[in-house]
Amino acid sequence: MTAHAYQIYRQTQVSTASPGELLLMLYDGAIRFARQAQEHLNRGEIEAASNRLIRVQDIVNELNLSLDLSVGDIAQNLEQLYTYIYDRLVHANVKKDPEAIEEALLLLTELRDTWAQVVSETK
Repeated sequence: MTAHAYQIYRQTQVSTASPGELLLMLYDGAIRFARQAQEHLNRGEIEAASNRLIRVQDIVNELNLSLDLSVGDIAQNLEQLYTYIYDRLVHANVKKDPEAIEEALLLLTELRDTWAQVVSETK
């Protein structure tokens, strides 16, 4: 598949996705970039690791900003969790701490799996 064809495919996928599916795409991207950051850090590729961590931070920040805090405790708890994950990612980037990446990755994976279950049950 050419790069242009892939871009069209992804654009169609995003434009036709439900809100739940879009959320899963964000989690998948964050998890993918966090794993790439781990790999780059393990190889000593500091700049590449930093770039991937910044991408994860951007996604987590977007997830946090998209919360509707008026819906109650769940949104407020998610806000606290997203803030914690973001802080761990910043720490990982500044200190080049693989354990902080792993912690953020585990939390993101757990959130993603939970949302995947919710999305599948609402279909």
